Amino acid sequence: MSVISVSLSTTHSFSKTPQTSIALVPNLGMDGDCHSGNTVQHQSRLHIKPSPLNLRQVHLIQAELLQEFSITEAGKRSYQVTPGQMGENITTFGIDLLWLSRDTKVHFAPAGTSVVPEAHHPVVRVTGLRNPCLQIDKFQDGLKERCVVRDGANTVTGRKAGIMSVVDVGGVIEPGQSIIVESPGTYRPLECV
Repeated sequence: MSVISVSLSTTHSFSKTPQTSIALVPNLGMDGDCHSGNTVQHQSRLHIKPSPLNLRQVHLIQAELLQEFSITEAGKRSYQVTPGQMGENITTFGIDLLWLSRDTKVHFAPAGTSVVPEAHHPVVRVTGLRNPCLQIDKFQDGLKERCVVRDGANTVTGRKAGIMSVVDVGGVIEPGQSIIVESPGTYRPLECV
């Protein structure tokens, strides 16, 4: 399990620009990113008063989803999506983020690390799923539908647009770092935040 790419944006544009590294700040998010803050920073939620806590400080998505979007499915077109283009801050490989529990701690450590290191390292705590929004279709028409799972009655039963998290421990994250997952005592399925 590893970090493939890290991205940020100083403006509220949909896609984020890949960087050589990003710096996480505890309880705020990423240094220099427009979504950094203790209270919600997403434009669609700024009208809520009082401002709720920011449970969407860091957005993670697995590279396997980006690859899945590039495959043509029955009656659905393919999409070419590269790291950062879905608005995520961290693109991962080798971990099914969508099945993590709420409050899972995701540790970022030097490449090749397989256990939680004792040395200081960045940690985010999973808060929930990213809800696929209309901005996804503005980015690439029809892609939003590829980000949802529907049952036979056309009811949404799952979402595939990544997960949201908050920063518990700050530090620098860069491509190539290992990811170590620390599950909470009780599994709690992710809901949209």
